[in-house]
Amino acid sequence: MAAPRYAGLGPRFLALLADLALWCAVFFPVTRIVKGVWLMSPADHNWRHGLVVFDPICLVFLVVIVLYQVLLEGLAGATFGKWVAGIRVVGPDGRVPGLRRSLVRNLLRLVDGLPALNLLGIVLVLQSPERARLGDRVAGTRVVHAPFASPDAPRAGY
Repeated sequence: MAAPRYAGLGPRFLALLADLALWCAVFFPVTRIVKGVWLMSPADHNWRHGLVVFDPICLVFLVVIVLYQVLLEGLAGATFGKWVAGIRVVGPDGRVPGLRRSLVRNLLRLVDGLPALNLLGIVLVLQSPERARLGDRVAGTRVVHAPFASPDAPRAGY
């Protein structure tokens, strides 16, 4: 069984950009339809408690993004962006991680994002031989390179 090739920062960043493009292609038109603008300004939001923004459309977008990440990574091993970048999330057996592991790794994005711009996650990926951020370490997942053409091919564990 061949050893897995762990994904570093380059493929992960490409995956993030592809997912961001997909979200923009969906969210901007929805915002235009619901709010009448392509990009919301502070005046377009419902404000509560000073600088804390609350707007139902933003809450819906947040829920959609979290579900997108958790469901696609947990059940298919990859979001659209990861598929484009040729990487996937795997569990200890080298297969899709499942919903529980995916939920844990994605909730810990909040910690990996500290102090800003995902700095903790970047440092952890760079210093780890398995290129694992905190979310991956706690969830028992890894991000590995995977061929586009054969998503059903046997996968090496880690």
